[in-house]
Amino acid sequence: MLCERNELIQIGSLAGLLLGTIIGNINAGRLERKKSECQPAPEVGLSAQNYEVCAYLIRPMDCPRIQAVKAQIVMTPDNPNQNTAAYVTMAIFAWNEEHAIKSTLHSLLEQSIFERLRLRKLRCEVICVANGCTDRTPEVAAEVLREVMLQHPDRSALSCRITNLQARGKVNAWNEFVHNLSAREARFLFLMDADILIHREETMGDMLRTREQDTEAVVAVDVPHKDIAFKKNRSIGTRLSLGASRMTLAAEGQLCGQLYCIRAEVARKVYLPKDLAACEDGFIKALASTDFLSHEPWVKRIRVAREAEHTFEAYTSPIAILRNQKRQIMGQTIVHVLVDQYLKGLPPAQRDACGSLLKANDADDPFWLKRLIHDHLQTTRFFWRLYPGLFANRFRHLRKLDPIHWVVCFPAAVAGSCMAFAASFMAHRSLKNGCTDYWPKAKRMGFEQSSETDRRSAALTRAVSQPQIKGLTS
Repeated sequence: MLCERNELIQIGSLAGLLLGTIIGNINAGRLERKKSECQPAPEVGLSAQNYEVCAYLIRPMDCPRIQAVKAQIVMTPDNPNQNTAAYVTMAIFAWNEEHAIKSTLHSLLEQSIFERLRLRKLRCEVICVANGCTDRTPEVAAEVLREVMLQHPDRSALSCRITNLQARGKVNAWNEFVHNLSAREARFLFLMDADILIHREETMGDMLRTREQDTEAVVAVDVPHKDIAFKKNRSIGTRLSLGASRMTLAAEGQLCGQLYCIRAEVARKVYLPKDLAACEDGFIKALASTDFLSHEPWVKRIRVAREAEHTFEAYTSPIAILRNQKRQIMGQTIVHVLVDQYLKGLPPAQRDACGSLLKANDADDPFWLKRLIHDHLQTTRFFWRLYPGLFANRFRHLRKLDPIHWVVCFPAAVAGSCMAFAASFMAHRSLKNGCTDYWPKAKRMGFEQSSETDRRSAALTRAVSQPQIKGLTS
């Protein structure tokens, strides 16, 4: 009893001292501290000052309750505008990305968009959505955010937090972020993967400006680059892979799910069914570009911020490419069933409210989509006809290239068709067996796993800072 009483007296004294610190706006750096007990507090505002005062005063008592509160304060903005509603909310979707998430978060938090928002007296919320991770992804992300937020120059316009979902899968993480986690007052949502690098500091700011200035656009995207595009010595496989990317980028109105900015009011009308194996970006594109299937696709609904770009680590081994192709074909088949065979047959009012309808379908009948897929396979005689354009799309994109690039990319179109033939057979067999949850995890080096990748990353930063280099957009 005496020990508890003393502890309460000490905590009460501590609370009084903290209150005096806040009211008097005392700079924590003026406190005389013993170096052996506490390091000097960085000048990061009132929140961080309180954090360091707690650390100094309670360390002799070793009080874990105050220290737990302290850990939450680290990521709280110390700003006169901290009560301002978030204008932008960003999500980083992470599944077992402990080797990549550190670089991704650093490249994100170095973006100039935070300074732009601060100058406009607006706020941004960043949420790392870890889903079903079995490695240290959440812990690594937490360490990075704590470290960066202590000294971030625009922390007054920024708040960060981590959400660790038990269920694996980007579809579930997307739904949770858009409908539950993101700030309800946010006007724009950024959605990005946890294994990319954003090298231009203006990338996300340019994407936001593109979306704000273009009233007809629903989504703003950047230009994706494969990391292998910056290799000096390119193998045949590397050249084929880059040729395939060049053909994809030749098509208008492309939406890359690795990084995009979407109007929040539109995103919240979308719900991704739980059995959508992949290509959720294709489903979002189908709805956004047609104003929820009310007309033919308008490419003006998806705008490219030409000065914005990111880099991702490409699949390089044949088995990894084949598995990714299988997953993509499964996803595009399900998108075809959802959009062309199901949603387009509904009345206009139901199409416009398709998000609520799809969510209700998942809740009322968990197997409704699998039955639609099964019916589609029953009427699809050959596996290479799972959806329209499975093979022809590559050659359609090829026709949009100039003659020189047509010749360069033609081998990639042929090789891609051969790979798609094998992958479509595998996809057809998996879908026929009722499998929709197929997410192979390729073994990747990560951008910071070796000195070689460090050199490549440095070369990449120099390269993307030179817009005149046209050949890198592959």
